Amino acid sequence: MFFDTHLHLIDMDRLEYPWLDEAPALRANASFEDYSRTARRVGITRTLHMEVDVAPAQQMAETEMVEELMAVPDSLICGAIASCRPENEGFPTYVENVLQRPAVRGLRRVLHVVPDGVSRQPLFRANINRLATTRLTFDMCFLARQLPIAAELADACPDVTFVLDHGGVPDIRGGDHANWARDLRALAKRPNVIAKLSGFIAYADPDRWTLNDLRPYVETVIDAFGFERLVWGSDSPVVTLGGSIETWVAATQALIADCSARERALLTHENAEKLWLAD
Repeated sequence: MFFDTHLHLIDMDRLEYPWLDEAPALRANASFEDYSRTARRVGITRTLHMEVDVAPAQQMAETEMVEELMAVPDSLICGAIASCRPENEGFPTYVENVLQRPAVRGLRRVLHVVPDGVSRQPLFRANINRLATTRLTFDMCFLARQLPIAAELADACPDVTFVLDHGGVPDIRGGDHANWARDLRALAKRPNVIAKLSGFIAYADPDRWTLNDLRPYVETVIDAFGFERLVWGSDSPVVTLGGSIETWVAATQALIADCSARERALLTHENAEKLWLAD
């Protein structure tokens, strides 16, 4: 059983995705129906929708779309991680509105598409600290070179639960394991950070990667955070840059085959259930 904590749905007929102009490989609708068909075949039983950096004015519209899909009979979607802009003065009001929507379990701001200084701003950090007394987690979407900045943010907001997307986006294709591993281990010392093992095949050479290319990166994340602070995600449809959901599920199963049943359960679903569904 897999709890997919990182599903993106793209509906270009309903919402605007400015960033897709620079990502032609992903510029296509990614429907809930197509995802559900595949997910049920590979053992995914629950999923959280991860915001897709829609046009800022449509942030709440994206959440409304997810709420509608959650209402579909036997829906796999059990919650949403909503988009936000903590650098803005209006963030507190936005959080108040979000908290009126039980579907929203956390927030995310994609931070590798803005200057490094954005998350270092006093207003940004003060706004993130507001989440400490709520049910909301905060997904950190940083590149490998930005992991020290992620550590700074976690230190500045010690009572907020952070989730590191994609294990800090290692450069598997380029083979830069050492620098990423050093900074990842430093970040893992912060007890308020959880790591997400999501979509690693998208960062490998799509034509050449093998299980052994992924292994040192997956094992480093597991060793740094331990099974008690790990969740799993597909990162669909971004995962298709390196294969498919089916391929990533199979690779994950192979890479954790020698782990105990308890360890596998923590990674694949139990930690996510406790973090986002245990009210």
